[in-house]
Amino acid sequence: MAANAIETPELKLVAEKTTMDGKIAELRRKRAKIELGGGKQRIEKHHAAGLLTARERVEKLVDPESFQEIGAFAKHRSTYFGMADKDLPADGVVTGCATVDGRLVHLASQDFTVAGGAAGEVHCAKITEMMQLSLKTGSPFVFINDSGGARVQEGIDSLAGYATVFYNNTLLSGLVPQISIICGPCAGGAAYSPALTDFIIQTKKGRMFITGPSVIKQVTGEVVTSEQLGGPAAQMNRSGVVHLIAEDDAGALDLCRRLLSFLPSNNLEEAPRLPYNLPRESDPALNHLVPVDAKVAYDVRTVISRVLDYQDFFEIQPGFAANVVIGFGRIQGRSVGIVANQPNVLAGVLDIDASDKVARFVRFCNAFNTPLVTFVDTPGFLPGIEQEYGGIIRHGAKMLFAYSAATVPKITIILRKAYGGAYIAMCSKELGADRVVAWPTAEIAVMGAEGAAEIVFRHEIDAAENQVERRKELIELYRSTFANPYVSAGRRLVDDVIEPAETTKYLAQALAAVSSKRELRPPKKHGLIPL
Repeated sequence: MAANAIETPELKLVAEKTTMDGKIAELRRKRAKIELGGGKQRIEKHHAAGLLTARERVEKLVDPESFQEIGAFAKHRSTYFGMADKDLPADGVVTGCATVDGRLVHLASQDFTVAGGAAGEVHCAKITEMMQLSLKTGSPFVFINDSGGARVQEGIDSLAGYATVFYNNTLLSGLVPQISIICGPCAGGAAYSPALTDFIIQTKKGRMFITGPSVIKQVTGEVVTSEQLGGPAAQMNRSGVVHLIAEDDAGALDLCRRLLSFLPSNNLEEAPRLPYNLPRESDPALNHLVPVDAKVAYDVRTVISRVLDYQDFFEIQPGFAANVVIGFGRIQGRSVGIVANQPNVLAGVLDIDASDKVARFVRFCNAFNTPLVTFVDTPGFLPGIEQEYGGIIRHGAKMLFAYSAATVPKITIILRKAYGGAYIAMCSKELGADRVVAWPTAEIAVMGAEGAAEIVFRHEIDAAENQVERRKELIELYRSTFANPYVSAGRRLVDDVIEPAETTKYLAQALAAVSSKRELRPPKKHGLIPL
């Protein structure tokens, strides 16, 4: 520089860039700008709404210092509607890999502070790249959703991007676990990606729907709020789309970490086996948890928790089809999937929603090498014209298909009622259960003793002088003849009748015995589940 030249900030910056220190300083400035997302003002607005930013969510989810960002400098190439001059840091989505409890995951976290997290071509390409890396490395994929939808300035390029995401969701299905977290809006076509994943966790501020309230009002005249339409209660309790609900972002990320702990990284592995206490020789409390009277309700979760390590049961979809209970637990450190009828709700009957809930969960467990433990206490499938018109036959068949197709270890415990087609659908011996045991309170029959006696002994009851007393006698005769576990045990449909107190020990021994099972099936592309 000439001696008489005046050194301006611009000239100083140019000079710095010609040195290594200058280039590093420039890199740091650019990276700091990217990490700031949409800027301090938008971040403050996000925090004021009680929300974490995209990067804060990643930090909360993964192990400290483990996140390696991929595609930080990615930039859209759209030139329409002023987009050529728009700088969108990381193109509105943070992507990369990290570890959760020491295990590799790939993830994408949409940044609402950058153009509302709207998804364009490059935005979607970054997401699909993470999905492809999940596939190559056999690691779970986690997608944190917080987006206003498609980037309209990019037109069909954004639609094509969404389609690529859906396609890759399908490629990953059954190969690596996929978890979606809904922390903000997830509307229109964007909602279909979470629907294609294995589990959806939604915060109370998350909103997921296909058509928004304004469009519904315009088309149908109905006035609904976004909470009514796409809030977590609607998508859990009514539609069954959501699997877990969290109070806030931090709660959702904690749930995700806990869920991952029960899952293997891919379909060729098993979930990590954790330390465990040896089961007690017996648990006397189990002898008195289930009422002998089949008409008395109880909470089956009290039974489930007693047989699991540390009484730790992680329930899935608690607000949907509550007449059945599904979830994860561990027995001697080994992750297992739990399915149970819930006598507290509709007497544990099976209906359309319960059938769908169970079938989907069973198919997930089978895809990811997770043994299934089924607790049975059901009077049958729910009768009624609404159920028939709704397709209870087709939906109930999903359960039959899912259990029959499952080749993982399957153990069934019959606690009390096991009637008719529901006895079969709840993983009977004929559907491939490796062990079926019954408690002494089990009633295994075509139907309940009361209904059966009306059919079998109708003429005797009609001819009796005291029909009420004779009916009671014949009901008891039918119950003692058929509605007990010993007839089924005599037919080898039940492997053993055990004292309830011995259940924990029995399950531990049975799982250890069948953990190495191999079951060959006829070669075919895939079965045709009645969807």
